[in-house]
This record gives sequence, structure tokens and C-alpha cells, in this order.
Amino acid sequence: MSSDVLVIGAGLSGLVAATEACDAGATVTVVDQESEADLGGQAYWSFGGLFLIDSPEQRRMGVHDSLDLARRDWWGSAQFEDHDRNPRLWADAYLEFAAGPKREWLHRMGVRFFPIVGWAERGDGRAHGHGNSVPRFHITWGTGPGVLAPFVARAKDHIRAGRMRVHFRHRVTDLVVEAGRVTGASGAVLSDDGTARGVASSREVVGDFSLRADAVIVTSGGIGANHDMVRAQWPERLGRPPAHMLTGVPAFVDGSMMPVARAAGAELLNPDRMWHYVEGIGNWDPVWPGHGIRILPGPSSLWIDALGRRLPDPAFPGFDTMSTLRHLRCTGHDHSWFILNRRIIEKEFALSGSEQNPDLTGKSVRQLAGRLGSGAPEPIEAFLRHGEDFVQADSVAELVARMNAVSASGSELVDGGSSTAVLDAEDIAELIAERDAQVDNPFAKDRQIQAIHAARGYLGDRIMRAVPPHRLTDPEAGPLIAVRLRVLTRKTLGGLHTDLQGRVLGSGAVIEGLFAAGEAAGFGGGGMHGHNALEGTFLGGCLFSGRVAGRAAAGLDG
Repeated sequence: MSSDVLVIGAGLSGLVAATEACDAGATVTVVDQESEADLGGQAYWSFGGLFLIDSPEQRRMGVHDSLDLARRDWWGSAQFEDHDRNPRLWADAYLEFAAGPKREWLHRMGVRFFPIVGWAERGDGRAHGHGNSVPRFHITWGTGPGVLAPFVARAKDHIRAGRMRVHFRHRVTDLVVEAGRVTGASGAVLSDDGTARGVASSREVVGDFSLRADAVIVTSGGIGANHDMVRAQWPERLGRPPAHMLTGVPAFVDGSMMPVARAAGAELLNPDRMWHYVEGIGNWDPVWPGHGIRILPGPSSLWIDALGRRLPDPAFPGFDTMSTLRHLRCTGHDHSWFILNRRIIEKEFALSGSEQNPDLTGKSVRQLAGRLGSGAPEPIEAFLRHGEDFVQADSVAELVARMNAVSASGSELVDGGSSTAVLDAEDIAELIAERDAQVDNPFAKDRQIQAIHAARGYLGDRIMRAVPPHRLTDPEAGPLIAVRLRVLTRKTLGGLHTDLQGRVLGSGAVIEGLFAAGEAAGFGGGGMHGHNALEGTFLGGCLFSGRVAGRAAAGLDG
């Protein structure tokens, strides 16, 4: 069976590449190892955040952004190295896209955005360093499913018109190379076991397949569910890899296409660059093995390590993911803690994921209005009731006792066989007292309290994300709450080395007939983020690289 273009992977970047290629006149075949229930891949489970520059939403919130400022932020965060020529080119092209046609392209397909722009990765405190100088995190109305919807609809239109075929439960194990050109793929047909979306599926082989195409686009590349591969690629600069991690992606995100592509001669660039969150909590109602959820925190929670030491600047909630990960990986323990109170959790806690935000995912204005009222959103309340990582108490001594009980029950979380971390209630009480002494007036030497004041200078944070500075032990703000946090696997930042047309490179030359997009390509070039991400750029990178690769594979540049 032959087509003009073969797309491996039916996630967001694969759907974008396939529909763009069909729009350009190509016939397209899409294969995916999962069933139709998992159409859209990881993107379905996402919060739907997209990075935009100088958008109408930003301007309405009083945010003044520009391509020049975004480029400075990106370069300060990426810390590109000498070998990153193509990643730099992709980063620059993506920034032009985010400042130019991206929003209008999506808007024409019906994508809309929540009016309050989020401020993710606020940075390391240096003008030339990591972080977003302004809010740029645009939440899609409909979250991840809302991002996927227009591409799923377009794909179905092309299927009905006979321009696209989709083969589910087809796992690629080899790329076919003839005379130095990739001309197709072969692999195993897996049994259709009827599993629901996100649930780990059977790997029982019931047949084989072979498909030919003029161009092959690899869009399956994440490794987050393969903890052995994550540890194997973990860089020394981030300290020791965790002995135990939570999994932020479904089991099918297993990295299986990377060795397949490399066997065909593809170069894998920057495999040691990765993006894992430090605010992971165990999902009390899991879908896949080890299922974790990320807390999207406001700036007020007190963050301590497993031994009760306060994390240093810039390791504040929501500021600098990678420096915080690096710091915590040097503590000798696999967990840390947020200490907060009821007032903070009601306004400042959000959970990443479409299923954890039914108001935004369901496009319910009525439900969304509840976020502005009293009480925490129901998904947060559910974690308070059922989550293994949450404890509440009316006093610091009682809170610390319950924190120690959680640590003892999870003693396997300690690195290297060392003893379970035990917190001292008097030490924690003094740490809280030191912090609370800084909130009685608008002046403070505490950098985190200064950061809270700065956050409230932004209208969006003042409305939805940052409570006024107050004492954690204020009885009217209670009870006290502690949340155990663990590393949550998520993204690889490196990937298959591609040029600006999405063509895969090997030994410095283009491998004819082979393209890559999405996480498989490091979101473009083999790592357009460099060493850090500004958030909203993973879905955006899938959109952009899928669009480029799909058009190029169909013979339509740009």
C-alpha cells in the first residue's frame, strides 16, 4: 500500500502534519500504535496553554509585549551551545510564528482563548537570564481537546474525501531505506483490546504490515513514560536522577521510535535535555501507571526540601523549573513540600490537565465563574479529600507530625537507601515565623514576599492567581495545609536533528524522504528550546513543526 506521505504518530503534531499535507494535495497514511480512543495523543490531556506574543488578550490585560522582548527571553532561557545551529534557526522561526500568523491561523479554525493570560516561568531574577518578562501563557478555551478539535475535524474531512487513511494499532519497528532514501515503514499489528483513552494497552502482536510512501514524517518521540530511558539520558548537571518518579504522560509515550529512526541513520541531538516538573502529586484517581498531576502554583506557598530547609531564590513556586529541579536533586531525597493554608489553595492552586479543569475543558462559563467565588475548585477539593500527598492541621506541630507520617509511609522515595527524612516541628515553626514577620507592611526584604507584591501588580494575577500577602498561621486563613511534591516526568527537549523544512539529518546530510516534527524533533531542529522552556511552547512547537513538516513533505514549502 502506497501514499505520498506516511505520518507515524497520531498526536497533535502528526495530525497537523497530515492535514497540512492533505491540504497541499498529497495523499496521506497515518499509523499509530494505539487505538482510535487515543487520537490526539498527549495533547488531549494537556491544559492547552499556548505561547503568543503581543496578542489582543495580552493588550487587553495591559501587557506590553514584543518580538524583540520575547527573543531576548528565549535566548536567555535557551542557553544555546555552539552545536545548536538548527535549534537556533527553529527558535527564531517559531518566535516569528508566535508573533505573527499563529493566532490568526488558529482563530480561523475556531480556536479561542481564555481572556486572562497566565504568567508561567517568571524567571531567575536576571534581566538576561531565564524566564518570561511578561505573561504569555494563553489558555485555550476547551484546553487540550480544544486545541486538537479543528485538526481532528479536518482529518475526518480528508478521510471521508479519500485523501487520508488511518491505521490504528500499527506499531512501527523499522523504517524502509532504499538507496539511501526512506521509502516507507514496517512493523507489527497489535491486538485491539478496547482500552479507554490513556489506559495502558496490550502489546500482543496479531500480524505485520509494510507501507510505502514518497515521504515519511516521524511524529512519535516522547519518552516520559519510560523511566529507564529518562534515567539513562539524565544529565549530570541536574544531579542524581530520582529513584522514584511520577509519570505525567500515558504509557504509550515510551520512546520506541527514537532507536528506529537512528537505525535508519537519523541523528539524535541533545538527548540529555529534558523538562520534568517538581510540583508533581500522585493522582488519587489514576488513568495510567504511576499517574501524576502537576500543580500550577501561585507565588505564595512556602517551599521546603525533605529536610525542612527553605528553597533559595529563584526556587519560588512557578518561577524557574530547571533550577529548582537541579537544586532538589542535590538534597538526597526524592520529595519536597509546599506549606500553605486554605486561603492560598483556594485561589492559587490550579492543576494541569484537561480532566482536572472541567470548566475550561467543557467551555462552561457557569462553572468557571465558581473560581472567582469562595472555596477551591472541585478537583482541588477532591485532592484534599483523597490525595495521598495532602495533609491539613490547625497547628504547625500537628501539621509536621502528619507530614512525617506521609514521609514514613513513602520511605521508598529516599535516594540511595538513606534514612527517611524527619522534619522538626520547632524548626518549621521558626521558618514560618520568619516568613510571616515580613508580611505586616508593604516593605519586605524577603524575596518571595517581594515576588508576591510584584505578581499582584499584574491584573490577571490579582484576579485569579495571587492572594494578598498574609501570615500562613493567620487563623482566619486556616487550616494549614502541606503538600508533598515529587518529580513528574513530562518532555524531552532534544530530538531528531532537522533542518528548517523538517527534513531529518544524519552525518551532517539530509536523509532523503525522512521528516520529523513535534517532540520527536525536539519541537524543531533537535531542540529549539535549548536548555529551558518558557511554557506554552510544547503544544505550540507541535503545531509549528507539524505545519512545516507536513507542507514540506507534500512539496509545499512554508
